[in-house]
Formats: sequence, C-alpha cells, structure tokens
Amino acid sequence: MKKIILILISIFILFSVGAQSQNPKYDSSLAKKLGADEYGMKSYIFVVLKTGNNKTSDKAFIDSCFVGHFANMSEMEKAHKLVVAGPFGKNDNEFRGLFILDVKTIAEAKELLKNDPSINSDILRAEYYTWYGSAALPVYLEAADKIWKKSP
Repeated sequence: MKKIILILISIFILFSVGAQSQNPKYDSSLAKKLGADEYGMKSYIFVVLKTGNNKTSDKAFIDSCFVGHFANMSEMEKAHKLVVAGPFGKNDNEFRGLFILDVKTIAEAKELLKNDPSINSDILRAEYYTWYGSAALPVYLEAADKIWKKSP
C-alpha cells in the first residue's frame, strides 16, 4: 500500500511540475510595460456602439458628428487608450462598431467618450463591459498604422 501511495505522490509531483512550466520566451520587461498578469492578460473596457435614438436625416449634421467621432478616436489613440476599433457589418442587433479601451474602469471609458459628438447627439449609444484579453493587444496598433493604403 505504501508503494502505491508513493507512486501516486510521484505521479502528482511530476504532473504538477509539468503543468506549471514557464514560457521560455517570457520577456518580463515587456510584460511589465504592457501591464500583463502572469498569464499575459489584463482587463480592458469593451465598448459596443449601437444605433442611437436620434434618427435625423440631416446629412450635414450626421457628417459633422462623425468627423468629431473620428477626431475623438484619434485623440484616444494618441493617448494610448484606444486599442481596437472598427465597424460591424449590417446586423439585426443595431451594432455599429466597437472599441477596446486600455483603461481600468467604465468611468474612465465614459470620460474618454464624453466629447464624442456621435454619442452626445444620440446617433450612437455606447454600452460598456469589462473584458479580459491579451495584454499584447496595444502592440498591434504599431503595425496596423503601417498596412493601410486608403483611409476610410
């Protein structure tokens, strides 16, 4: 019986050591810079932009709101707060676009979007969620700005 217990303990120890292996490519400086936890992850605020209640057909007004919307996105990117942004295709849920923001709280996200005229005019409405994803997401923007030929 003692032999079986020792074998089981040995298997457990071997399994535990194997399950806790370290990443040979781990870069502690990069992980710290990006705010990564031990799994290479961190919390963000995920914002879903939906169609708002303002159904105006005033094209000049709508256009001016979206000029301000894109200007606000540019400011968030310069401040290293905007990680991902993009529109949705046509859908039945009124989803128009999304942001992933590199901030810790929904209050901080709302502060970043408080000057967005498309949201302030209710052409778009924002829904905010805490989201846990790869801490490396902000690094993708460095490459993303180098691969497009035409602006939207």
